[in-house]
Amino acid sequence: MDSSEWFSEISDQLWPGQCFSLKVKKVLHEERSKYQDIKILDTYTYGTVLVLDGIIQCTERDEFAYQEMIAFLPLCCHPNPKKVLIVGGGDGGVAREVVKHPMVDEVHQVEIDNRVVELSKTYLPFMACGFDSPKLKLTIGDGFEYMKQREGEFDVIITDSSDPIGPAESLFNESYFGLAKKALKPNGIICSQGGSFWVDKTLVKDTLNHIRKHFPVTGYALASVPSYPSGQIGYFIASLNEDTKLNEPTKTFTDEEIDRMKLRYYTTEIHRSAFTLPRFAAKFLY
Repeated sequence: MDSSEWFSEISDQLWPGQCFSLKVKKVLHEERSKYQDIKILDTYTYGTVLVLDGIIQCTERDEFAYQEMIAFLPLCCHPNPKKVLIVGGGDGGVAREVVKHPMVDEVHQVEIDNRVVELSKTYLPFMACGFDSPKLKLTIGDGFEYMKQREGEFDVIITDSSDPIGPAESLFNESYFGLAKKALKPNGIICSQGGSFWVDKTLVKDTLNHIRKHFPVTGYALASVPSYPSGQIGYFIASLNEDTKLNEPTKTFTDEEIDRMKLRYYTTEIHRSAFTLPRFAAKFLY
């Protein structure tokens, strides 16, 4: 890819018949890691962009929307989220947000591809700053194996995965959610990247059904992220506490607290509204 060319996110498997394109100033880095193809691009309108196996993972322009919601939706549904596990999230963005929550004391993160972490520290420092928190302990390894050794340990588990092909495919299977359940404390909560019902509503429904087999309370929430297919991203959220009301946060913040944490997307009002789905989606999923 030469300077001033366009990068096009094309996937006949994930979103056939459509693509999203960005005009590229410069290719900052390209390599094949042990697990995936990695590209980091400098684009004209979306800033620095991380691409894994041809799929946009985050852009400098809108990453905060995704990171804040996948972090604060589950954290604010739990009454006391002291110990948190992040699976994936090698760019550091989710960690950056999780450590902001005033009740969180300890964050463990397991990421399979150390090259994503290393390159994010070089090219995405505005996200990788999440790795600098004294609350965080990062492990390079497999999330399945990590959770098998930590039964009943976490209040919240956040899965920041890429799309369900390649190394992240197993993170959408029923066995993964069963394993996550065992790694939670009683009344624990999970939250996972949930794709878009505009792109593949069957995948969303099938994954929700996998989660329902293990959790009594489940939900699907939305955020607006322009660089993702359809401009929306969903989140699977589930709780082991039958009394949890996912659309009514147990922890709310004032405007002053939101500003102090430097949140730009998440608010209590956004939290409540995120679970309101278009009629066709609600009927299909529920």
